[in-house]
Amino acid sequence: MVAGRAPEALWLLEHDPVITTGRRPVEQLPDVGIDVVRTERGGLATWHGPGQLVGYFIVDVARRGLGVKRTIHGVEEGILQWLQEKDLPAARRSGFPGVWVGRDKVAAVGMHFRRGVSMHGFALNLTPDLSSYRHIVPCGIQDGGVTSVQQLLGESSTPKQAWESVGAHLVDTLGLDG
Repeated sequence: MVAGRAPEALWLLEHDPVITTGRRPVEQLPDVGIDVVRTERGGLATWHGPGQLVGYFIVDVARRGLGVKRTIHGVEEGILQWLQEKDLPAARRSGFPGVWVGRDKVAAVGMHFRRGVSMHGFALNLTPDLSSYRHIVPCGIQDGGVTSVQQLLGESSTPKQAWESVGAHLVDTLGLDG
């Protein structure tokens, strides 16, 4: 896509357990038997794994006239709309990307842009084992935690059940349908 040879894409998937780090330096992570992968996205360390819907955007935001801030805002907005359908009081938190319920992050957003093309995306906690985060300081946030739709509502869709509806909101808020 960056070289202009591939179509735009939105991948929605569920990862095997992995800890990813962004461009900013992080403390030495303990060896807990989970792969650690350094990426070019923004942010610090986060966990991806079962029960989490992860989205990767490969979109020519420059051609679409979106820019960095509007793209991140659109990703957050699509997730917010989906969560609001579930009657969750999710919101943005000033100065911190992602989607929050109170002081707890329910969806992380970490992106990278090269030559006007977005890469990476978001991770929405639906039904993950939240103890998987115990090995890191998620996204470097010291004054908040992580939560999931299941923890907040007592039940949740699985990533396989949620991907189509979440994806539709994202396509709409980012104007990717045309």
